Amino acid sequence: MPTLSAPDGTSLAYHPSGSGAPLVCLPGGPMRASAYFGDLGGLDAHRTLVRLDLRGTGSSGVPSDRSSYRCDRQVEDVEALRAHLGMETFDLLAHSAAADLAVLYAARYPDRVARLVLVTPAAGSLGLAEGPADRAGAAALTAGQPWHPAALAALEATRQGVFDFEAFAPLIYGRWGAAERQHVADRATQAHPELLAPYYADGAFDPAATRAALAALTAPVLVLAGEYDGSPNPALAARIAEAFPKGGAAVLPAIGHFPWVGEPAAFVAAVREFLDR
Repeated sequence: MPTLSAPDGTSLAYHPSGSGAPLVCLPGGPMRASAYFGDLGGLDAHRTLVRLDLRGTGSSGVPSDRSSYRCDRQVEDVEALRAHLGMETFDLLAHSAAADLAVLYAARYPDRVARLVLVTPAAGSLGLAEGPADRAGAAALTAGQPWHPAALAALEATRQGVFDFEAFAPLIYGRWGAAERQHVADRATQAHPELLAPYYADGAFDPAATRAALAALTAPVLVLAGEYDGSPNPALAARIAEAFPKGGAAVLPAIGHFPWVGEPAAFVAAVREFLDR
């Protein structure tokens, strides 16, 4: 397992796999170990995936300064990986909460990004966020599934502070088969909920400044949404895409927040079509 040193000396691990041109992959969670990407539905047959374990997760080291977990401060970790790999420009994929990190990187280093794929992205860095109506609308799309009543009740319980991810996970995935069950089971050794607050600490985002800086980004950007996802739903994904000079959105039908798990072929086809365009 290769490592590099972040600017502050923290050891960062990354995991290359597959063949083809490199695709740097930033994991969401926030701050979930990159192992949950797996082979991204078989995308590694077409690209060399370079999965970065963000500081304090997976095989990366724990920083001495806890404030360095803040999203904007991890931008330099991504830049350190690019320099370590010796790439002048590179293709970048980010999922969910890591989309904010990728957006901040693109705003700070617009000339380094060749193409950017944002998979079911968060967009606090752009001043955009889903609301309760978005999540409720997405949940309604799978009504009639046998798991739906219990999952919906578990989701509603989060409003009273009862958080049981496994119970409402079918709504997040948009389905509940063997692949989804295993993906959720693996989460127990990958998640770092204690790092959520430091990642989103005050000062992480300045949406107006970020949007202004993105005017210099010439790279094409794909915002990939799932039809059954409420975070973001397809409408919000389209608004996220509008923040980029060359942004576009695509929707994968009948799938939720982790599209490579339930619809690997469709996911790989959408990402390949964009990257190879």
